[in-house]
Amino acid sequence: MSEKLRGRQIEISWPDLGITVTADLDDRNPALADALWESLPYQSLQGHALIAGEHLYHVAPIPTLLHTPHSTRIPDRREAPNGTVFCSGLQHLGIKYGTLTEPMPATPVGQIRAADMPALLEAGAEIWDAVYSTKKQIHVEVRRAGEQGGHRIPRLRATDTDADRLIADISAETEKIWLTPPAELDGLHQGVIPSQAGNFGTVLPTLLFVNGETRPLGYASYGGLVRAAVQDMPMASLAHMARLLVGVPAEFLGYCGLEKLWAFTQRFLDVVDRLDRDDFYAVTSQMALYINCLGGWNLHLYPWETGDHLRQQGATAGA
Repeated sequence: MSEKLRGRQIEISWPDLGITVTADLDDRNPALADALWESLPYQSLQGHALIAGEHLYHVAPIPTLLHTPHSTRIPDRREAPNGTVFCSGLQHLGIKYGTLTEPMPATPVGQIRAADMPALLEAGAEIWDAVYSTKKQIHVEVRRAGEQGGHRIPRLRATDTDADRLIADISAETEKIWLTPPAELDGLHQGVIPSQAGNFGTVLPTLLFVNGETRPLGYASYGGLVRAAVQDMPMASLAHMARLLVGVPAEFLGYCGLEKLWAFTQRFLDVVDRLDRDDFYAVTSQMALYINCLGGWNLHLYPWETGDHLRQQGATAGA
């Protein structure tokens, strides 16, 4: 049984639902727990797993989650107790509230108190309905237990003038869209596509491609570049990998409507060859947070109910 981490508790609250639960942080991954604790309070758009089962997650505004090492990894999160709280290298805070189907390793940082499990189950059901059907935007607030809530987006710094200006612009845009749908994504989901991407007036294929490109760009490409910078990959190799990984998907997403993302990417690639390690880390970390925020909105806005008539064999329609 894990020890509580110096008596630290966090409250995870969904004001839109009138539900708050308390979690005890423990000693299984103290570096991750420290990163979470030091970032509090914050707010985010609450999401729900779409193919993995009864699991809640949201993008946490904690750049260091991308590279903070873990001490303990559960080989198969399906076996974790319900109510386990995780911090992920995908920049997520997650909570297992029921049955999971995906045998994925995970890094726990705490546990929801047993008395709060009924409330957590209620929140899970409401959030699933919002993500899958109603599109109600449910915000989550994570704060130190007994303390005031709040919200802030970290703004990193660079010594290179152009890089620092780029970081400021990315940070400002991230702040703007963190709790409000990005105008370009909102328009896209309403069928407003200036480039007319989508054959013969269709919209759903474009939405699918945007979702499919945005998530790996944030999770794998920028997350990988941040980790490579921290792990001392040579600077020439970092710049080369950045050019290989981020330009093509960002240009495609710009064509589909994410013009700000493409503009930020071009500015990054314009300066990447002259950045030192700290500046490279700062720009890629800020971009990762921005793109992961876009990814969260994609997952919320996408019309998943469009495929409600397609069900796995043996599944019931109401499942």
